[in-house]
Amino acid sequence: MMETVWFILWGVLWGVYFLLDGYDLGAGALMPVMAKSEEDRKKIYNSIGPFWDGNEVWLITAGGVTFAAFPGTYATMFSALYSALMLVLFALILRGAGLAMREETANPRARRFWDVLFYVGSFLAALLFGVFFANIFKGVPIDGEGVFHGNLFTLLNPYGLMGGLLFLVFFFTHGSIWLALKTDGDLQERATRSALRFWRVLLVISVLFLVFSGILTSLYDNYLANPVLFIIPVITVVSLVLTGIFVMKRDWYKSWWTSSIYILSATLFGVIGIYPSLMPSSIDPAFSRTIHNTASSPLTLKIMLGVVVVFVPIVIAYQAWIHKLFGGKVKGDRSAYHEGY
Repeated sequence: MMETVWFILWGVLWGVYFLLDGYDLGAGALMPVMAKSEEDRKKIYNSIGPFWDGNEVWLITAGGVTFAAFPGTYATMFSALYSALMLVLFALILRGAGLAMREETANPRARRFWDVLFYVGSFLAALLFGVFFANIFKGVPIDGEGVFHGNLFTLLNPYGLMGGLLFLVFFFTHGSIWLALKTDGDLQERATRSALRFWRVLLVISVLFLVFSGILTSLYDNYLANPVLFIIPVITVVSLVLTGIFVMKRDWYKSWWTSSIYILSATLFGVIGIYPSLMPSSIDPAFSRTIHNTASSPLTLKIMLGVVVVFVPIVIAYQAWIHKLFGGKVKGDRSAYHEGY
């Protein structure tokens, strides 16, 4: 029972991370095409500056839960997929360095250098997260000892690349909606066109991903065995359609929330599909890392649940306060980034 509770929490934490850091990564990756002036670039930085480091708390929490609740899965994941995970970490470091350092210099060349790190890191992180999780959903070639029979290029299979493209496009859509919500003027108009354009692409890719998931993976097995679970993909589809409707109406608040629901439910669709595995094996299902053969003791899981009940609401309250504090339209100057600190 506790293993299942923590499996669900594990999936929710990843989903919350993607919906929060997703608008950071999307806005950052789009900066080369969205920003036409230094003022535009500052607006993009200011729109995510107060939030990005707080959003990454959810990434740390999701990784920490993997380590503490399912140490066997953590050991296999971080040894078998070490290269891929290091690339993700490297991309996030590039993004963070560019975001933090570009305002520390007035030299135009130095600022361009940090800008490049910022949007390249954002783009790579979004792509690599998609490749990584698509391979988890499909299954990775691990044996009974947790040894990975492949290399980094093994993960770059068609389904993995489709997952990377899916993540890129829904982060692009989410980031465009965020910029339309937080900016005004010409930048908001470009963000509006971008949101609608990427939403249309996302609609197509989401359908293709669902189709190929049925062909190349066993994600639908749990849904067919328990039809009530189809509420998850239904929520995913409905929230995606509503996102497009609200974007067309330029209702950015509602479109951001429906886009967030789409990201969370899409993540849960994949996570629930692999239950009870956390890391399915494509060699033999018996080699999969599951909640049953990699979980911590029931006592440990109960203690951890108590910690989560106490501290997660504090994190949520803090982030809600930060979003309220910086809830208005951003300016094209430094003050919007630094006020409140």
